[in-house]
Amino acid sequence: MIILTGHKGFIGRNFLKNLEGEVIKVDKELIDWLVDEFDQWDKVDMVIHQGAISSTVETDLNKIHRYNVDLTVKLFQKCIEYGIPVKYASSASVYGNSTERNINPLNYYALSKVQIDYWVEDHIKDFSLIQGFRYFNVYGDGEDDKGDQASPVSKFANQVKETGKIKLFTGSKNFYRDFICVDDLVNIVLNNTKESGIYDLGTSDPVSFWYVADCVKRKYNGDIDWIEFPKHLKGKYQGYTKAFEEWGDYKFMTVEDYLK
Repeated sequence: MIILTGHKGFIGRNFLKNLEGEVIKVDKELIDWLVDEFDQWDKVDMVIHQGAISSTVETDLNKIHRYNVDLTVKLFQKCIEYGIPVKYASSASVYGNSTERNINPLNYYALSKVQIDYWVEDHIKDFSLIQGFRYFNVYGDGEDDKGDQASPVSKFANQVKETGKIKLFTGSKNFYRDFICVDDLVNIVLNNTKESGIYDLGTSDPVSFWYVADCVKRKYNGDIDWIEFPKHLKGKYQGYTKAFEEWGDYKFMTVEDYLK
């Protein structure tokens, strides 16, 4: 039996279609019930924890702390009690604009991920196995309901299909992100054989927003409409992300290949 939290989200749905056997699907709102009322912990083989408030612009700190920190700690304590392996979603947002893998969260969401990672590091020896994955910029099929939180790959494709143009911030040739296809992410999380730890999960080969827009433009024969960088994002926007090279010779999907 596998417990999967966050099964309705973009990444959670992709995990769900790759899991075999009995899967207990839990919304983040039901983690309290899971910890307090669920009575089959002795039958659980693994917990895959993806449930969280994932908006990087959420400003309600109490709300974020409840779902992303307090309930996560309760869930992990139950996994320690029963010796259940855990694989959970952290985030590359913990690095902010640091290019040296220094912790530098720029928003409340990133701060909540830092808090959980630190908690895990403090208790790592208590788990039978725990792996945290700092997801970099995830894209792929099934992003339609993510709205403003969708990847640039998805946003640009939808824009050009609807209007023939891609809206791109000025300076986007200088914004580099490490884009990872959700299929690669799920494959690595489920099938890696690493020991307990917190790992970067990206391709380690960042590309610019302009490169992504150009790939989409060529795919759909569109144009680029340059727009001013929003004032409310200044100082809160990651300009560069790159995963530490964790995954050896793994062959990652590129944005260009994904769009073919």
